[in-house]
Amino acid sequence: MKLAVEFPSVAFREGPKKVAAMARAVEEIGYDEIAVFDHVVMGYPTDARPAPRYPSTMPVLEALVLLGFAAAVTERVSLSTEVLVLPQRQPVLVAKQVATIDTLSAGRMRLGVGVGWQECEFDVLSTSFTDRGKRTDEAIELLRAYWRDERVDLPGPYYPADGIGMHPKPPQGGRLPIWVGGLSEAAFRRVARLGDGWMGSATGSDEKTVESAAKIRRYAEEHGRDPATIGMQLMLAPPPTDAEGKSFYRDHDRVVRRAETISSMGFEWTAVNATAIFQSGARSVDAMIEELGRLHGKLRAAVG
Repeated sequence: MKLAVEFPSVAFREGPKKVAAMARAVEEIGYDEIAVFDHVVMGYPTDARPAPRYPSTMPVLEALVLLGFAAAVTERVSLSTEVLVLPQRQPVLVAKQVATIDTLSAGRMRLGVGVGWQECEFDVLSTSFTDRGKRTDEAIELLRAYWRDERVDLPGPYYPADGIGMHPKPPQGGRLPIWVGGLSEAAFRRVARLGDGWMGSATGSDEKTVESAAKIRRYAEEHGRDPATIGMQLMLAPPPTDAEGKSFYRDHDRVVRRAETISSMGFEWTAVNATAIFQSGARSVDAMIEELGRLHGKLRAAVG
């Protein structure tokens, strides 16, 4: 099983050198990937909307800039977004940014995308929320065209291109992996039609998660794809929102048992949430690194 680390933006409080130290440590410990969470802003509750699912003051470093920074201080570990809110961004610019990271990291980029849930974030970015699913579908195809084709000609309707070139191409070209997150039927069908894999978010029961993975494979067959070519990832635990969730990483045996369960469910990737490790009591970069090191050995022994 491949092991990603969901990078803790909270590391910025100790300065850029410690952010770099965290990225290097993830690689040196032996994890397979640095994964980065994405939000540009978080809304405050107002008369017109409830409080968001995460604190309004939650620190979130910009995902693609952070991955570029991490690429510069590492050599082996792969780099991913988990997940980038694609329809609130200009996809042609995303294509250029991701191609640049892939180029400067020597082909280590994996792009995770989702449609997002926070309407006010779309509002302040002057982007439509209601048609975000359709725009995501078109954007995924657009990304691959810009990474693959010498000349891009696309009819739209959202992002038309008439005789456009983008260079340099990323080392992975059109094969640069795009994984799709989400728990809706539309997301499952998007994975099956357009994605290289599914990034599951560990909400709901294991039975529901297994059922969702089976749906994706079934939909893939309906679209003439080999379901075995679609990767599967599930985070070890959802982002904590209560005391019970914030204690998850204190019990390494519990974490290992969860990884074993995820592996037995047919998932070949899982993700360790370093921010949750911080919330569980490792209140510095050095403490998080120490916990990641201890946990890595136990996870490798259990799930490879």
